[in-house]
Amino acid sequence: MLRHLHIRNYALIGELSVDFADGFSVITGETGAGKSILLGALGFVLGDRADTGVLFDKDMKCVVEAQFQLEDELLKPLFEEHDLDFDTECILRRELSPQKKSRAFINDTPVSLQVMKEIGNQLVDIHSQHDSLLLTDAGFQLKLLDEIAQDNELLEAYRQEFDRYNTLSRRLKELQTLAEKNIAENDYLKFQLDELQKAQLKEGEYAEIEQSLNVMENAEEIRTLLFSANGLLEGSETSILPQLNELSSLLHRLKQLVPNLEELYGRIESTQVELKDIAYDLERVGDDAQFDEGKLQELQERFDLLNRLMMKHHTKEFEALILLRNELEAKVNAFENIDQEIEQSQEALKEQTKVLQQLALKLHSQREKAAKTFGADVTDLARQLAMPHAVFQIAVEPLKEFTTTGLDQVRFLFSANKGVAVAELSKVASGGELSRLMLSIKSVVSQHNYIPTLIFDEIDTGVSGEVAAKIGGIMQGMGASLQLIAITHLPQVASKAAHHFFIYKDNEGQRTQSHIRLLTAGERVTEIAKMLSNDKVTPEAMKAAEVLLN
Repeated sequence: MLRHLHIRNYALIGELSVDFADGFSVITGETGAGKSILLGALGFVLGDRADTGVLFDKDMKCVVEAQFQLEDELLKPLFEEHDLDFDTECILRRELSPQKKSRAFINDTPVSLQVMKEIGNQLVDIHSQHDSLLLTDAGFQLKLLDEIAQDNELLEAYRQEFDRYNTLSRRLKELQTLAEKNIAENDYLKFQLDELQKAQLKEGEYAEIEQSLNVMENAEEIRTLLFSANGLLEGSETSILPQLNELSSLLHRLKQLVPNLEELYGRIESTQVELKDIAYDLERVGDDAQFDEGKLQELQERFDLLNRLMMKHHTKEFEALILLRNELEAKVNAFENIDQEIEQSQEALKEQTKVLQQLALKLHSQREKAAKTFGADVTDLARQLAMPHAVFQIAVEPLKEFTTTGLDQVRFLFSANKGVAVAELSKVASGGELSRLMLSIKSVVSQHNYIPTLIFDEIDTGVSGEVAAKIGGIMQGMGASLQLIAITHLPQVASKAAHHFFIYKDNEGQRTQSHIRLLTAGERVTEIAKMLSNDKVTPEAMKAAEVLLN
């Protein structure tokens, strides 16, 4: 539950700290004193989007810090999921710089706004008077019923299977669309593939053919150059190799006389061997460069075929043709197996539908059971709030198609008058009736969910007298099982609280500022007397306030 709230540089708040206790607390104050600002700051630290215009001093950063006491470890898995340290004392801090940059921290660990919001929603439920309109929203109605049914694990299991159902359904539609629309395209793909397969493309052959053609087309020049090269190496007395032979003979005789010439003689011999190898290789190149007109024509025809295919398929690289052929083979094979895939996909979807149907039926059963008790409990509370003939019911009706929440639609039905049949809440309930129903519903729901702190922002607007006293009694009862903080203008409600906070404006400085303080017993009497007599504290109002408090 919320233990401490510290606000600095937010709207009309320069700096403010307030401690909250267990049970039922109320916050009162004149209109415009800053009650909504206080809730805005709390929403800010719980993960609401930052309003960049909230800086009290435009040159300083805004800081809001909320300290919570976690009584058990129900939230520990959520903390672990986001790699956050879990402790019974949890501190949420949010900052907004003058440069409009927002930062969020949980137990001094930086977190994203999404994580802050997710955890904040598990700590505090803030309900404003305008939220009563949500009662007419079908999605909100189903969410409330699920909170009573406590079917979170079942609903999560259903959603996982629903995701798988959607995946299988999409795959089947894709295959069916492919089968329907791509018959003509597949014929064209087969034609392209047949042409490429007949070409019998081989890795690297384009470069090899290009090189061979270059050799054969220049065979005459190659032979001339090779003849000249061979002539320089051998073939005459003035060629390199005969002269090296003569040099070798000279050095052989010299080394007999000059021992130091042994190394030079060895080097000459090595050179002779190397040049003989070169002469042999040149001769072999000459053999390979023999002109063969038939072979040349064959290579040119193959080369022209490959170039035509490359031009036809708009590629400058031969390897791209091989990749295209492989892709076409995969597509054609996939299409030829599509009937079998469709059959397998239909069977898988059929089995998944059975699984989903079973989970949806379990959800429906739990919701129907919860709807009966939920409707009866809300009806009992509503009849205490000046609606003695109220009837509140929940209809759980089947849908034809699966949704993310099952096969159910929920309708809240209501009648405020004796003998009048129930009808959809949105069509028959007035604004005041919606507020009282919302309070009744929140009271019932609070007994079933974990959220430890509930905040009402003037949920009691539009009522007075005995109804106001009943509302105060209901809130007092809710305070026995959770921390309830209510902003109210009703003295009957304020008198039922265990703790009474007062928000007020201070206009003495250069700027108006909002402050809050916990009232003493005597101050509570005076404040409730003001609320009873429109700020005029009369002896009668003081006595009435004492009666309310006692």
